[in-house]
Amino acid sequence: MRFILVAAKQLAFAKTRLASAIAEPDRRVLAEAMFRDVLAASMASRRAERVAVVTSDPMLLSLAREAGAITIDEEYPRGLNAAVSLATDALAEAGASELCTVLSDCPMVTARDIDEAFDKLHSGRGVVLVPSRDFSGTNIIARSPASVIQTLFGRMSLAKHLEECKKASVPCEIIRQNGPALDLDLLADLLEFVRVAGPSNTLNELARLGLASN
Repeated sequence: MRFILVAAKQLAFAKTRLASAIAEPDRRVLAEAMFRDVLAASMASRRAERVAVVTSDPMLLSLAREAGAITIDEEYPRGLNAAVSLATDALAEAGASELCTVLSDCPMVTARDIDEAFDKLHSGRGVVLVPSRDFSGTNIIARSPASVIQTLFGRMSLAKHLEECKKASVPCEIIRQNGPALDLDLLADLLEFVRVAGPSNTLNELARLGLASN
């Protein structure tokens, strides 16, 4: 079975690199808006049978349940890779043979982007990586089997994932996708998002903050 996993930080700890530009309460609302957009794209996938969310945030878990997603409560902020590992084990036990993990701060991702990642995945054993704009990070990773390699999100994660695939002799493909490549970490990212994005929860929130016109 094909599963999508949306990985989200607790809202209180999300988007801290925007602290100099956006106040903490507004950062929470912005992170929630991004999560809503990523969850909607995931739920619209035609290639996945199920969608799951891993987070310790009660609000995001509630939104996921309302959307019909599987919820995996990590109980406390364990760090992104530990949370994904926890969820990967749970979903593998639930029958996930292919798992596409999407980060919740990439609100331009579409169902088509996710489906392409599944389509590029080698049947039986393989990894597909969708890098960040600067080609250093990883914003989407699809794995078959679900735990064929561990995730290593964070600084220089693309190179780390490639090295993991090499060590495990796992076929790996990198695909460039303009939407998922734009994760919103810095003010410059927000301004670029406003320039290129279509209607979305995230764009509405940026408009409320005065960073985009309605």
